[in-house]
Amino acid sequence: MLVADDQLPFRKAARAVLDVLPEFELVDEVESGEDAVAAAATLEPDLVLMDFQMEGIGGVEATRRILGSRPQTLVVLVSSRCVDDMASVTSESGADAFVPKDQFGPRVLRELWAGRAELLARRGRGGPP
Repeated sequence: MLVADDQLPFRKAARAVLDVLPEFELVDEVESGEDAVAAAATLEPDLVLMDFQMEGIGGVEATRRILGSRPQTLVVLVSSRCVDDMASVTSESGADAFVPKDQFGPRVLRELWAGRAELLARRGRGGPP
């Protein structure tokens, strides 16, 4: 999993979640959308946890770019900010799901991963589960 978030406390929280889930491996963590795009191209993660609002190109555009070259990647947008129409933003970016940061945890991550095939099929991307 690649974690892209400009807030160190959330990156630490994501690491703590992964520490209790041996089936997941953190391949890298980055602080910007640009770095997320570069890391995804190099590391080819199966899952990207992407902050919605970051400096530079931000999470939405970074998601579009990652999925443009790696459509089999599962991208989950996260945010601590209230977004009026997150379903629309998620769909518009091509992301597979949105999770408020205060709700992210082991159970949510496992559920998202278990539903990966269905999420990718909904987006027409397929790929191995």
